[in-house]
Amino acid sequence: MPGKTASPPKITKFTNCRLVKGTELVEQDLWIDAVSGKILKDQEAFYELHLSPDEVIDLGGRILAPGLIDVQLNGAQGFDFSVPQETKEEYDDGLRLVNKGLARTGVTSYLPTVVSSTPEVYWKVLPSLGPSGASHRAEDGAESLGAHVEGPFISGGRNGIHKPEVLRAANTLRDVIDCYGDENLAEDSRSSSSSSTPIKMITAAPEVGNMMAHIPELVSRGIVFSIGHSDATYEQGLVATGAGATMVTHLFNAMRPFYHRNPGIFGLLGQSERPRPFYGVIADGIHLHPTSIKIAYTAHPTGLVLVTDAMKLCGLPDGVYEWTNGERIVKTGARLTLEGSDKIAGSSATLIECVNNFRRWTGASTAEAIAAVTATPARMLGLHGIKGCLAAGADADLVVLGEMDDAFAGKTLTVDQVWKFGVKIHDTERRK
Repeated sequence: MPGKTASPPKITKFTNCRLVKGTELVEQDLWIDAVSGKILKDQEAFYELHLSPDEVIDLGGRILAPGLIDVQLNGAQGFDFSVPQETKEEYDDGLRLVNKGLARTGVTSYLPTVVSSTPEVYWKVLPSLGPSGASHRAEDGAESLGAHVEGPFISGGRNGIHKPEVLRAANTLRDVIDCYGDENLAEDSRSSSSSSTPIKMITAAPEVGNMMAHIPELVSRGIVFSIGHSDATYEQGLVATGAGATMVTHLFNAMRPFYHRNPGIFGLLGQSERPRPFYGVIADGIHLHPTSIKIAYTAHPTGLVLVTDAMKLCGLPDGVYEWTNGERIVKTGARLTLEGSDKIAGSSATLIECVNNFRRWTGASTAEAIAAVTATPARMLGLHGIKGCLAAGADADLVVLGEMDDAFAGKTLTVDQVWKFGVKIHDTERRK
């Protein structure tokens, strides 16, 4: 009929593509359903359910991967998660800009990260940063999987750019709850409301105050406890992982350095008494030397999670900018430093740039590098089978990756398309 617009495809079949399956790239078709937002079991869809795709997309041999997951992100698009706005509506408007901007870089899920702040800041911002939930639409872009609160229960000697006057120690669990707010912490991981509770991960120094004793209770509430901004010894790190800590925040940065008689937190990657923790790595060429990343990856390849630690300054011109705690940040290319010092103040690299750097520096395969921003963070967050994979029943969050030859960097992955819940939300070819 004249004037009638075509309905968007409900079932899409990708063909002539290489799927990321574990540590391999496999030539195989993939079916997705935009109604359920899930990946379909292709054999069942065709032979048992007798489904026909509404659209068949020939990817020309390109890579089809799960949507990227960033578990440490301080802001983007000029918006800082740690800065409350005049109204909640204004703050939420900023989040919407972030979500759409992140999706264009291939990030479909993330943990909005709040740095060490006063309790009043947490009370204001955390209600907006919880899991996006069922109300999140594909066109909204990237979704929050819950907030990452980095501090304020961290070491004063390993604070990095975190403002010293807002740091604190938790002697009782009530100290932690009062800081973040009762409504922002789940009562129990079995609670029906736990999935929508804002806080998903806490970075803290286990040796500060009585935090070590609070790890089991926090973990029981469905929260990932990550060791970070810490002066913990190797032995203290062992106690922390034994108590339930399963993650290390930006390995090597803001922690006791490796020493041959005291390996510190880094030593946890080599221990065998209990499961080794996952660990975040910022592969932006600023935070770490490439060889340090390769050493860590060699020690514990299945635990490495690439993160950006990205700031709101990403994409902005070089210059001096105001920082959350009244300090100022100097942006010089990708390098962000605290004004008047050499202290690194976060990253301005995108997650796909970190993947390319990591692949080049470590010799990891393409599938292994992609796993560090998909399957591995999903496992760390307890979302295996839902996010970070291409298994039937998983969320149909996808990125189509092309490969181009760079004169300096060699083979480089590019984000060509992004799909959220089975709906295409970004296409570089269409934008040309």
